[in-house]
Amino acid sequence: MRTEACNLVYEYFSMNKRDAHILIVDDDEAILFSARIWLKKFFSKVSVLKKSKDLLRVFAEDQFDVILLDMNFRKGYEDGREGLYWMKEIKELDDSIPIILMTAYGEVSLAVEALREGATDFILKPWDNDKLYASVNMAVDMARKNRKLRQWEQVAHAGPHYLLQTASPKMEEVMRQLQQVAPTDANVLLLGENGTGKYVMAEYLHERSQRRNEPLVHIDLGSLSESLFESELFGYKKGAFTDASEDRPGKIESAQNGTIFLDEVSNLSLALQAKLLTLIQNRVLCRLGENRQRPVDVRFIFATNENLLRAVNEGRFRRDLYYRLNTVEIQLPALRDRREDILELGEYFLRKYASKYRKQGLAIAKQQELALMSYSWPGNIRELEHCMERSVILSENTLNVMISQPAVMDIDKENLNIEDMEHFLIKKALLKHRGNISQAADDLGLSRAALYRRMEKFGL
Repeated sequence: MRTEACNLVYEYFSMNKRDAHILIVDDDEAILFSARIWLKKFFSKVSVLKKSKDLLRVFAEDQFDVILLDMNFRKGYEDGREGLYWMKEIKELDDSIPIILMTAYGEVSLAVEALREGATDFILKPWDNDKLYASVNMAVDMARKNRKLRQWEQVAHAGPHYLLQTASPKMEEVMRQLQQVAPTDANVLLLGENGTGKYVMAEYLHERSQRRNEPLVHIDLGSLSESLFESELFGYKKGAFTDASEDRPGKIESAQNGTIFLDEVSNLSLALQAKLLTLIQNRVLCRLGENRQRPVDVRFIFATNENLLRAVNEGRFRRDLYYRLNTVEIQLPALRDRREDILELGEYFLRKYASKYRKQGLAIAKQQELALMSYSWPGNIRELEHCMERSVILSENTLNVMISQPAVMDIDKENLNIEDMEHFLIKKALLKHRGNISQAADDLGLSRAALYRRMEKFGL
């Protein structure tokens, strides 16, 4: 008989269900009904499945925290082998999910074998409700720990996938600022043109923070429609809208204790800016369709390619939100402003894609180095990476660097400054002839010496 204290504990947990999805697999409808009714008191979602042959399909279509699995499905077979078989099938797909086996035939040898094969626990039917709850609750704790362990392992085994060495004074200053702010929990606003590496810098901050063993969640606000903003970021309750068939956490919750990287924050409407401001200030959120406030413990990193202060002055961006975002503001330089790094980055991407596409022995020739250095790179590092990948793919025995010509053909038609025009035409000729000085000089009607003098003049 339960004590009064036990009753109070169960009453408390019934009112505060754990956010967990439990799957019960059994061929007995009475078992499914009674187990589901009891466990629904304590866990947010409990699903049932009568046919074991549908188990792998259901497992692939949904996510479960714990599975309760009967050991005997076919009449006349009571050795538990079928349950062990399905447990192994599940473990092949995900060996971290806790599985509790159920049977009416409590042979000790079977229990020992089940535990040895990977079962989390072993329940005899008919069960004691208190023991059933305790077993499932412990398995939910195990599921949480297993997920956390996988995240740690992914972080630990993730090798470097970008180049951070720099010879540029501007970029050296950026790296110094990042190193100073990384260990803190301060909000960081990363500014810079498209392709300057804002996501890479967000990763750098996260991996050197106290939250490095927790998730980094990237949310591209530029690709998120206004109608999906709340459901994607905050999650939703079952029935909150037409297609909300189950409770679902949002991306903010999935980053709990970790880092949220909100990219293209300037794209938010004023109404959504107000919701974001509330989240940052109060550190709580409500899923769409529910009133329960959920605490949020994350670090925020923001990014945009727009001048936010100008947007504030033009009334397109909230001033109070702007000051919340930029506890620390870091401006990433365009690639044309850190030319010291162009060749090293080019070599890095060449090695990366030569390895990927199994094309060894490719190298950047001297004439091609000149072409890379003289180009303005309006798409920044991203454009350089795509250029080197395309060049590797389309090259055979020797590298043929293929810089997009149309990108450098754009010139301000109102600009009639002769020196600027000369600078532009020299770059165009060098690109056209892939750095061949003689051919570029002929095309321009200059001698090689005259072209060299002009290249020196313009820093080419």
